[in-house]
Amino acid sequence: MKKELNLKVKQKFVRDYKNGYPLISKESIINSKDLMNEGTIIKLVDERNLFIGRGYYGKQNKGIGWLLSLNENEEIGSKIFEDKIRLAINNRNQYYQNSDTTAFRVFNGEGDGIGGLIIDYFDGFYLISWYSEGIYQFKEMIIDALTKVVDFKGIYQKKRFDVKGQYIEEDDFVMGERGEFPLIVKENGVSFAIYLNDGAMVGVFLDQREVRKLIRDKYAYGKSVLNTFSYTGAFSVFAALGGAEKTTSVDLANRSLNKTKEQFTINGIDPSTQSIIVEDVFHYFKYAVKKNLTFDMVILDPPSFARSKKHTFSAEKDYKDLLKEAITITEDDGVIVASTNCSTFGMNKFKGFIDTAFQELEGQYKLLEEFSLPNDFRVNKQFKEGNYLKVVFIRKVK
Repeated sequence: MKKELNLKVKQKFVRDYKNGYPLISKESIINSKDLMNEGTIIKLVDERNLFIGRGYYGKQNKGIGWLLSLNENEEIGSKIFEDKIRLAINNRNQYYQNSDTTAFRVFNGEGDGIGGLIIDYFDGFYLISWYSEGIYQFKEMIIDALTKVVDFKGIYQKKRFDVKGQYIEEDDFVMGERGEFPLIVKENGVSFAIYLNDGAMVGVFLDQREVRKLIRDKYAYGKSVLNTFSYTGAFSVFAALGGAEKTTSVDLANRSLNKTKEQFTINGIDPSTQSIIVEDVFHYFKYAVKKNLTFDMVILDPPSFARSKKHTFSAEKDYKDLLKEAITITEDDGVIVASTNCSTFGMNKFKGFIDTAFQELEGQYKLLEEFSLPNDFRVNKQFKEGNYLKVVFIRKVK
């Protein structure tokens, strides 16, 4: 085992760590100044030097590292990584058996016991996302563990840890065979074009699988659907395949136009029969009001934080006002699919935004369905912020 550094935990934080809270915070550590190199193995002890747990130093979001084991006899090395990856793969066995869905998450960070590490599966290819320089120091052990546990066509990676926490642009290929892109994967029988070698994003957010299915199977038929912050149009494709009368996809990114056309085309839908608009969503709402445009369904899935030339959007501060814009252009008896991946607030606060938005517009609503993360996105019950996804289907009542 690599040499480890003892970190002393302030008394008021000891119980949380002993109960399995995985994110190590700077404010909980008495001697955090001793930390020098990311990837250092750290042993947490209390103020009497009694063992609490073992993990690694790696700066991510609001933390300085992750706890990996509460067992004093367990070393941080090849065996712990292989054991955790093997268990995670075994827990996803039913997903591997489903030929209708060939893209899913196989390792979800702290939910599977290793904070800072994400592994996704795309029809025989594995994509590893490293969220700190700290976890990246264990790259060889982790890749070796993965190759022992699974058969694979190829392995790709995304480094998500430059100084601003952004993606580091590079080739991304690690080993095996190079994919031919787009790689066509399936989700509940619907095709997606995936690019593992082209920037930080691959073409679809896997955590919305159940939401897309419900839109197709229950809500889209005969409806006019507006999909805002549409990215590559995944919600729109599912709505169209569910018999939507028309879909309108709006996103500020120039790439969204061709990417959305591609997703429609590979599913046998002529993109010219749908509306795909490259525009700031906030501008589009104003345009829709001006032109008296209304929709039977509005899908609202903004990033937690976004900045355009004229707008800065923060989900925690601005979601309520964004929702009011959506309500205004939703038909009576129409449905709003309100979604956020912001981890700084929970479902109750999110429902509070919904309630306040309708109150301020003197409108009535009914909550129809709600979702958090699907089962392949395993969460650690001690780490509530890890269950970040909140989706609510809302009916606008006359």
